[in-house]
Amino acid sequence: MKKTALLFFGSVLVSAVAGSVTAWGVDKYLSHETVARNRGVDVSWSDPEQQAGTHFTAYQAEQYPDLTYAAENAVKAVVNIEAIREVQYGGRSYGSYDPFYEFFGMPYGGGSGEPQTREQRAGGSGVIISADGYIVTNNHVVEESTKLKVKLNDGRTFDARLVGTDPTADVALIKVEADDLPTIPFGKSDDLRLGEWVLAIGSPFDLQSTITAGIVSAKARQLGVIPNEMRVESFIQTDAAVNPGNSGGALVNTRGELVGINTVIKSSTGTYMGYSFAVPESIVRKVVVDLKEYGVVQRAMLGISYRAIDDRFIESEGKELGIEQTGGLYVASVVNDSAAAEAGIRKGDIITAIDGAKTDDASTMMEKMAQHRPNDKITVTVKRNGSTKDIEVTLKNRVGKNELMTRESVDVTAALGGKFADAGKKLCDKLEIRGGVQVIDVKRGGLLERARVREGFVITHINDRPVKSLAEMERITDKITNIDGIYPDGRTSSFVIVE
Repeated sequence: MKKTALLFFGSVLVSAVAGSVTAWGVDKYLSHETVARNRGVDVSWSDPEQQAGTHFTAYQAEQYPDLTYAAENAVKAVVNIEAIREVQYGGRSYGSYDPFYEFFGMPYGGGSGEPQTREQRAGGSGVIISADGYIVTNNHVVEESTKLKVKLNDGRTFDARLVGTDPTADVALIKVEADDLPTIPFGKSDDLRLGEWVLAIGSPFDLQSTITAGIVSAKARQLGVIPNEMRVESFIQTDAAVNPGNSGGALVNTRGELVGINTVIKSSTGTYMGYSFAVPESIVRKVVVDLKEYGVVQRAMLGISYRAIDDRFIESEGKELGIEQTGGLYVASVVNDSAAAEAGIRKGDIITAIDGAKTDDASTMMEKMAQHRPNDKITVTVKRNGSTKDIEVTLKNRVGKNELMTRESVDVTAALGGKFADAGKKLCDKLEIRGGVQVIDVKRGGLLERARVREGFVITHINDRPVKSLAEMERITDKITNIDGIYPDGRTSSFVIVE
């Protein structure tokens, strides 16, 4: 339909030129004719339809960006990652049927009651960011892996070691021992504009060095897909085709600069259906620097809870709070002795900007905070009682101090190895406890698995220190030596961690 309309328009335009109806039409046509000739296209045909087709081709060539430079250069620095994991099977305690045994005519469990292990392989992508072999990828690509193998665009393969991960942003850094590797320079994701062309490069379905193109469809998307209570989500949304295997690959702009790491597919089938999402460069760059320089990610905390002031907020609470306009973040509470409290931010304030950047939603706030470290100073713009003021805030770490975290500081959530949630009031009342943290899932390799803690267990003490909430637990940085708690059936348990 579009082609027919354009050809028809071209015919009318040629007729207008022949009849000298309008000087604008002549100038418009001649400019495109000149463009066509400069590109080596013959426009000397007498057939008006052929002229119209040439007119369209030259005009189209002017409008679409040339992506070849970005593609040909960036693809050299995108690698395929093979993550090898050891998974357990067999044994009476696992109780699950595995067709692997039946296929090979083996009795279930290999004839013994003890669990056994085998290798499981998964694929993903990564981006070389330094000539000496540092590669950025997704945390979920390398999570729980025992071996990592990297295949370069030129076919060379290397063993890789894990430098560090940030599960909250789904970013990881790995390293291969090599020199003079091709790299992708960092761009600026903050400068991306809606509708701007971008390329996604990775290894979907194990097809290495696959390039797809699309536009930036949205920025600062929050999806709730990163499985971490402290997740940082502010995704770049694009319509470049991304499929399984693209995870950890590059999202680059037309200059071949890295503006994001492809991470998530929004789909009902698990494969591409229209939109994909990438962690922005602004978050990736900071995570990479932290992991290289400090060994841990430096997460800065403001110390507030907040809600976006949107139509739903206005409808439910606007009248009661005297808020009539959408926009900004409503400060619902301020943590005692936090960075916000010490700077003078109060409950009821409306945060409208961080360092001059407008903040109307949680994802924008997450992204801005993720770019900072403890002891950084930021300017928070708030509305209070009808007036606007700028407040300087010195940020703190997750344990309420201004210092940077060290490699020796324990990430208690990662060390325990699991997913957690605050024990609700109903459960606390039933168990007659004043608070606690319930284990929602036990991950392989953590302290909980080693201590044989099961899902549902409510942690009440760590290192003999009361733990009444997830926030309290995450402020623990000492090495974990013992855990106390209670199961939902009322059975109490204590676990001593022996290294």
